[in-house]
Amino acid sequence: MIDAAPIGLTFRRVLWLVALLGLAPLVTVHAEPLRLTSGTKAPYFLPDRQGFLDRLIPEVFRRIGIEAEAVQYDASARANINANNGIDDGVAMRVRGLDKDFPNLIRIDEKVIDNEFVAFTLRHDFATTDFETLRPYEVAYIAGWKVFDDHILPGTPVTKTPNAEQLFGLLAGGRADVVLFERWQGQYLLRQGRLPARMLHPPLVSTEMFLYLHKKHAALVEPAARALRAMKSDGSYRNLVAQTLMSESTVVAPAAVPR
Repeated sequence: MIDAAPIGLTFRRVLWLVALLGLAPLVTVHAEPLRLTSGTKAPYFLPDRQGFLDRLIPEVFRRIGIEAEAVQYDASARANINANNGIDDGVAMRVRGLDKDFPNLIRIDEKVIDNEFVAFTLRHDFATTDFETLRPYEVAYIAGWKVFDDHILPGTPVTKTPNAEQLFGLLAGGRADVVLFERWQGQYLLRQGRLPARMLHPPLVSTEMFLYLHKKHAALVEPAARALRAMKSDGSYRNLVAQTLMSESTVVAPAAVPR
């Protein structure tokens, strides 16, 4: 009978020699897909995983040889905290300067899209050149949306709702003249609800949105930025926008392709 102990000892010595000589096989650094999270809703995320972020994030990282996925959170604040703590690998659709409050996050220096905050109405037609134009109207928006809290002018009649469904319910029921929301998510909800509202122009606020990675993935930041720029150069980004944000299932009015 062969003594197993010497064989095991010999095998360990062989592994030690292989490692010493630098011949050990490479270990995959990212065994699991990177998780980048966001609190945005449809059409950024869709049940069939064919939303804008569902498709953009895997493609950006595929181009640099990394598997990644977009994960939807109910709360953007939780997404930020988990990414900063390294529980998740990053966040998507966040403003410039997020790293001031979450120092473990590094911005990928190529914008994902311009987040446009706009007004929707059923009965009115006016240019939303600034927040002053809203003063004569009953205005509604979601409680906690700081972009509107910071800009709405004193004296503007305002109702705040807990969610988008109730927000557009106010508009449909005639209890608000104008509702304020994000452009693409608003258009998607209007289309799904068959509500014949119009989006007013221009956007009241437009903000560049970015991807962020946890600092443990710092080596991927610049390659990911280059990959996103390449998508914009080769037309694949434009096609993705057309297929996800501007498809007939999401758009209620003609709109320019984001850059």
